[in-house]
This record gives sequence, structure tokens and C-alpha cells, in this order.
Amino acid sequence: MEKIKESELIINPDGSVYHLNVRPQDIANDIIFVGDQFRVEAITKYFDSIEFSTQKREFKTQTGTYKGKKISVISTGIGPDNIDIVMNELDALVNIDFETRTNKSELTHLNIVRVGTSGSLQADIPVDSILMSTHGIGTDNMLRSYAIDGITETEIENAFIEHTNWDMTKGRPYIIEASSKLIEKFASSEMHQGITVTAGGFYGAQGRVIRIPIQDTELNSKIDSFKFNSLRATNLEMETAAIYGLSKLLSHHSLSLNAIIANRANGTFSEDPYAAVEKLIQYTLEKITQ
Repeated sequence: MEKIKESELIINPDGSVYHLNVRPQDIANDIIFVGDQFRVEAITKYFDSIEFSTQKREFKTQTGTYKGKKISVISTGIGPDNIDIVMNELDALVNIDFETRTNKSELTHLNIVRVGTSGSLQADIPVDSILMSTHGIGTDNMLRSYAIDGITETEIENAFIEHTNWDMTKGRPYIIEASSKLIEKFASSEMHQGITVTAGGFYGAQGRVIRIPIQDTELNSKIDSFKFNSLRATNLEMETAAIYGLSKLLSHHSLSLNAIIANRANGTFSEDPYAAVEKLIQYTLEKITQ
């Protein structure tokens, strides 16, 4: 079996993977992603014990147990480019033998749940509610670096491109479905569901104008009104579609859950966004141990 070159998979002298600074024995098969490094301990404060903790740049990792179940919590930072780093290095930790630099014969399938915050695009999805992303629409192009034929929802892609009159010079959007296994595990009657749009930036990529004109001043309103059968665009953020895409390519399970702290349709913002996030954290921990 061909060895992976040192330049392609960088392993630190202590046996940890390059960016995450984590060794294979330091990671659990059930993982919670957060964007903000300070949110890691907002989750692990509920753990029975913490066995491992490290941080390199924005990537903070803590592994411990909650109700007897081993769980890792990792901060990914912001954006699809960081997701590219985190997902590939996590997969390497569990599916590549670091001694021989070869793929393991038996692959491990991680369960990854993103716990994030977001603003709703729809008036009937109120602040302080929880939203599950059944699909992610990536407008960022990161996943197009990979061979993604066969994992995208082409019919929905075509409908989105037509509805928004998408400028193809920006690249073709990609649409990936969440893990059906995790949707079933985490769904509840109180939880909203929909399509999450993942942008490659915070300002122009999400329609914000400060001093630089943007390519399509009507794009946000087009996204707000996008529907496909029973699905509709529900929120806008910067990680979900990239997580879903790389999970599919690497044969992992992933799901994105968002505490809705703002509603763009009616201009409201949560009176206590921290309580909304705490509610989502506790919900996620209870479901992940079931």
C-alpha cells in the first residue's frame, strides 16, 4: 500500500496531527463542533471528567466523559477553509496508521454534531428556537476542490441556481444532505428543520455592504424565498455545507444544530442569547448519550 507523503500529512514530533495538535488516542468517535474556542468549555463544564485538553491557534480540543460516554469537543474557528483542515485531520487521526502512513484496512465512522448560533431567514422560526439543518447549500467553492460527483443533490442545486439567477463566475453551489442516522437521533417535534446556506465570508458573501459594492444586491431576498418541494432556506452561516460534504466524502456522519438568536425577517434578536445556546448544549448532550 502506498505511503502518504510527509508533505501531504504533517505529523508533529509528539505524534499529533499538524493543526489540531491531537494524537489518535486523544479523540472520541462522538464529536461536537463549535466555532468559538470559548464555547468548548461551555460544553465540557457538564462533563463528568476531562481526560485531554489542548489548543493550537483557534483549534481547541477537550475530550472527556458525559454520563459515561466518551465525547470530544472541538472549536473549528470560522469558515469552510477551517472545516477543510479539521475534517481532514480528524479523519487522519482515526483512519490512517501514523506509523506506516497508510490507510487502515477497517475504517472508523465518526459522529459529528455542530452546535452553533444563527439567524433565521423565516418569520415563523422565532428567536430562542432550535434549528436542524437537513441540507447545506455551499456557496463557498471549497468542496469543489474534491471529486464530489455522486454526493450532491443536483436537482436542488439546479433549482437554487435558477431561482437566484446565480452568477456562475462565482462557481457552482453544491448541496449536501445531513446524515439520516443523526437526523433521526436528534429530531424532535419542537425543532425546526430546513436548508442552511453556507457562505465563504461574513460581509459581501452574506450580502453585507460597507464600502465595497457587491455582485448581487438582491441575493439575500432570493435566498430567503427559495423553496424546493417541502424544503426551504432557513438560515445563513459559514460551516454547515462544508462539514456535510467532507463527512460524505470521508464516510462520517454529521449534523448541524443551531440556536436561533436573531430573526432577520422580523428584525428581532434574542433577549438572552446565552440561555438559547445553553438550551441547545444541554439538548445535544442528552441526545448524544442516547
